[in-house]
Amino acid sequence: MEAYKIKSRIWIEVGDNVLVGQGRVRLLKEIEAQGSLSKAAKSIGMSYKKAWTMVDAVNRSAKEAVVTTSVGGQKGGGTVLTPYGKLLIRAFDELNKKCWNYLDKEFKALEGI
Repeated sequence: MEAYKIKSRIWIEVGDNVLVGQGRVRLLKEIEAQGSLSKAAKSIGMSYKKAWTMVDAVNRSAKEAVVTTSVGGQKGGGTVLTPYGKLLIRAFDELNKKCWNYLDKEFKALEGI
């Protein structure tokens, strides 16, 4: 028999809107790696429309722009994370890691499970 594991998901909200959660952070990280919203969406198996909707929701909820886009030009357009976007990802990852560590510690402390 395999050992039990505890699972949890966290997200950060602004008012009634989700700012970031695991899915949005995954998309933002992929945007950073690919330099393109369409390439990022494709690489994680998400439609461009859904990815654009998520990024737009993050930008609208955040106190500063999280991503910026450029259209066309000689090198084509692109999407990049802002310094604030990078900070937001680091903060989310750190909070998520601390949450998992805490839950693991508390779960191990339970007797008889």
